[in-house]
Amino acid sequence: MTLTLRFAAELRFFLAPRHRAGVVRLDHDDTASLGHIVQSLGVPLTEVGTLRIRGREVGADHRPRPDDLIDVGVPALPQPLPVWPPRFVLDVHLGTLARRLRLVGVDTAYPDDFDDDTLIDLANAEQRVLLTRDRGLLFRRCLRMGAHVRAHAPDAQLTEILERFNPPLQPWTRCLACNGRLNGVAKAEVTDELMAGTRATYDTFSRCTSCGQVYWPGAHHQRLQRIVERARRAVAS
Repeated sequence: MTLTLRFAAELRFFLAPRHRAGVVRLDHDDTASLGHIVQSLGVPLTEVGTLRIRGREVGADHRPRPDDLIDVGVPALPQPLPVWPPRFVLDVHLGTLARRLRLVGVDTAYPDDFDDDTLIDLANAEQRVLLTRDRGLLFRRCLRMGAHVRAHAPDAQLTEILERFNPPLQPWTRCLACNGRLNGVAKAEVTDELMAGTRATYDTFSRCTSCGQVYWPGAHHQRLQRIVERARRAVAS
């Protein structure tokens, strides 16, 4: 007795090379749940949308019957979440993505000194989606919300996450260093903290309400503005 699983094209990346065509046949195990079977093939349930057996939607805890034909689909886009707007926590390897999400105003925690257990605890306690390129983290049963970041380049990673979750954007409202909120401040309030060239050149400033970092539209502003515009297009699409 066997099971046949058909994986959506977007999920075949996770399968072993011999299964990349997307159709997997396995011996039937009447003790295994469908979720366990899917994950045993390398696909985290965080990346799975619907599970259907001969067209009927079932849950991950369903125990398939011999000769079942199972379709494994991807989440709808944008992916629905139990908490809105979405908030994220990123693992240590995604620092550039964290800063770019903060640049466009998305609530993004980046505790770069946390171990895996503490990272998952934070994600669960604050109802954040854990973004990672480490599939092992996404297999952890205690993790409530997670997502695998497939792209390598930061620009592509940002587009991927914005298209998947469609968070509302509020550019220039979060501290790139700590994720705190930025408030506008008068130049006179920060003059003593500025280099002479900055004092002479800029008149618009903001300060992080958490760490005190001061921001102004400096030499990198145009480059950052291009990132913001690409983000807006990604969400609009």
